Amino acid sequence: MSNLFFGIIAGAFGMAYLVYGRRQTKLVPVIAGVLLCVYPYFVQSWLWLAIVGALLLIAPFVIDF
Repeated sequence: MSNLFFGIIAGAFGMAYLVYGRRQTKLVPVIAGVLLCVYPYFVQSWLWLAIVGALLLIAPFVIDF
C-alpha cells in the first residue's frame, strides 16, 4: 500500500515539475519530472522510493543551469 502511495505522490510532483520546466524552458526540472513519473515502476522498497524521490525533488534547486 505504501508503494502505491509513494508512486502517486511522485507522479503528481513529476507532472508539476514537467509542466513547470516546459513553461520556463529549463531542462533540469523536465528531466526530474520525467524521472519522478517513471522511477516508481523500477523501485520496489518504500524506503528507496522515499530516498530517490526526495533526491529528485531537490535536484532542480541544487542543480541550476
